[in-house]
Amino acid sequence: MAALYVGDLHADVTEAILYERLSRVGIILSIRVCRDMMTGRSLGYACVNFQQLADAEHALDTMNFELIKGQPMRIMWWQRDPSLRKSGVGNIFIKNLDRSIDNNVLYDIFSFFGNILSGKVVCDENGSKGYGFVHFETQEAAERAIVEMNGKIIKDRKIFVGHFKSRKERETMLAVRAKEFTNVYVKNFGNDVDDNMLRDIFRTYGNTTSVRVMMDEYGSCRGFGFVSFARHEDAQKAVDEMNGKEFHGRTIYVSRAQKKVERQAELKRMFEQMKQDRISRYQGVNLYVKNLDDSIDDESLRKEFAPFGAITSVKVMREGKRSKGFGFVCFSSSEEASKALAEMNGRIVATKPLYVALAQRKEERQAYLTRQYIQRLTNTQTVPNQIISPYQAGPPPAYFIAPVAQAQNRNNAYFPPAAQVAQLRPSPRWATADYQNMAGPARTSAPSPPNFACVSPGARGECAASQSLSPRPDSPLSPVCVVPQYKYAAGIRSSSNHMQHTQPLMASVLASAPPLEQKQMLGECLFPLIQNMHQDLAGKITGMLLEIDNSELLHMLESPESLSSKVDEAVAVLQAHQAKESSQQVY
Repeated sequence: MAALYVGDLHADVTEAILYERLSRVGIILSIRVCRDMMTGRSLGYACVNFQQLADAEHALDTMNFELIKGQPMRIMWWQRDPSLRKSGVGNIFIKNLDRSIDNNVLYDIFSFFGNILSGKVVCDENGSKGYGFVHFETQEAAERAIVEMNGKIIKDRKIFVGHFKSRKERETMLAVRAKEFTNVYVKNFGNDVDDNMLRDIFRTYGNTTSVRVMMDEYGSCRGFGFVSFARHEDAQKAVDEMNGKEFHGRTIYVSRAQKKVERQAELKRMFEQMKQDRISRYQGVNLYVKNLDDSIDDESLRKEFAPFGAITSVKVMREGKRSKGFGFVCFSSSEEASKALAEMNGRIVATKPLYVALAQRKEERQAYLTRQYIQRLTNTQTVPNQIISPYQAGPPPAYFIAPVAQAQNRNNAYFPPAAQVAQLRPSPRWATADYQNMAGPARTSAPSPPNFACVSPGARGECAASQSLSPRPDSPLSPVCVVPQYKYAAGIRSSSNHMQHTQPLMASVLASAPPLEQKQMLGECLFPLIQNMHQDLAGKITGMLLEIDNSELLHMLESPESLSSKVDEAVAVLQAHQAKESSQQVY
């Protein structure tokens, strides 16, 4: 086996960076940085396969803990069977380490007791956290290390060395200790209470071993303290009888004392449960309503949706006194919400058609858009020679590397010529930079996307001056990626200077136009607006937004805030897809 695990990697470390660093010791067959499936972000570790076992051993011996982007990489043999790691056999835990002890020093200290599979000092942005782990090849080596090193002084600190315990084991131990607690936490008493007063209060419940009222740096009481009993039964009795009682005119709180980590874990579980309860309570009953007229308030919105069932809450979102154009309506049952969605979506209220859908959390919405976009790209790649929308984004670029077995020597891996790689990578379907230099009557005051035939079915028929752009001789556009030519109703061409005149006309024409032409009309108006925000991504973003319902697209043309919000969502999806693309490159 010549596979190595390379961990503790910086989030920006890619396969190319690892290849450049590790290929110095031998021929590498493959490198894969493991990434999150949804976000495409690096998980901080990679698998590296060498051609020769000796090269992998050399990398493990000489390159372990070398810095990459300011972080030491941790190298160990790749364990295909996780049972050894999960069993904890040979794994020890070390704490109370001096802050100056790093991975290398920890490795040197414990390598005397046996072969080390992995060693690590846990760090954060401020450096060492004072504890670490060492995983030995055998349990006997781990036992020797515990016997010899536990309680030893290293750099003026007495370290603790013991068997590693999993999170589940630690939680079980904490649960056992919780049932046998002797330390009590007391809070919400007055500033005039001291240790003796607190002792007098609790001594009636049993023998106390220590009492402490916490003070601030100025010597003033902080309003809480701890009482430690000799027996668990006495502590439990004190909690049961004293919690909620009045003391010096205040209602005090008495409970079992908890460590900070235990308290944080309990609060996290509590908040997570509250979050899940809230999600389940509103699942399928909360509706998102947008494209609201400025005159619509909470009461007006409630009246519009009241015929469909019992409404528990209504809220029109506002910025100051100005409506933001959307809101939420929550019903008491999913059946009522479904009926309201079916009846109210597209209905004109005041002067605008409503867009109604089930409310989604931001994470759900972004995940949905990501899946939808990736699915669209996958369909594009699997259907050859298809006619593609002028706004539709092209397939992601493909990357490859010839088998390194063809290398002349182990330090000179073969890469294909740059021109060969360029021919295999699909190019954008239309370049947004070229059409800006057009001259003549085909160009409007605001540029429209290339490969469009701006034809007006007016009295004069087709406009001879309007013609589609053909690829330049040096353009890498494939001849099969032909963009269909569409006819447009008069006055529908996109122009930022005439958008106020275009929009009312579009709203009246859309209903009678075929579906494909409806999207093209909307696309011509959206494209120049999006290009002002993101010039390089305008085509892809426009294609993504055209997947949305037409009523919502009309609302975007009227509301710059809504358009900006959707563009930001689309950019986030594109960035996530680009990161996932990078993870699939093979070097």
